[in-house]
Amino acid sequence: MDKSNNIKNYMVTKLVTFTPEMNAIAAIQDLLKYKISGAPVLNKEGNIIGIFSEKDGMNTILDSSYHNEIGALVSDLMSTEVFTVFENLSIMEVAEKFLTTSFRRFPVVDKDGRLVGQISRRDVLKAVENLSKG
Repeated sequence: MDKSNNIKNYMVTKLVTFTPEMNAIAAIQDLLKYKISGAPVLNKEGNIIGIFSEKDGMNTILDSSYHNEIGALVSDLMSTEVFTVFENLSIMEVAEKFLTTSFRRFPVVDKDGRLVGQISRRDVLKAVENLSKG
């Protein structure tokens, strides 16, 4: 059992991601299909440029019903203020960040800003449990 406290050992690396050009309705369908509350939006270089969430999806539905059209893109509705953490942080450093924000998960990026994974509060709790057994 690996007892390292680096977040790389506990983060999820297989993520649903969106592109800015993706149709917002298709993104909503993916949120529902994969039972997730949001997903990172990546540019062509793999850098995270936003988050598309359930709330953004609701804005899509309300806006399209008001204007009687469906055609918004993910880039039109995504949140562009994204709080990320670096892959070299420890579990305790990320735990501190969770305690000082309302976020339930953070996208994890490498030194070049490319998305490499995601760490959640639950992942941190599992890591602490694992580390305490040693």
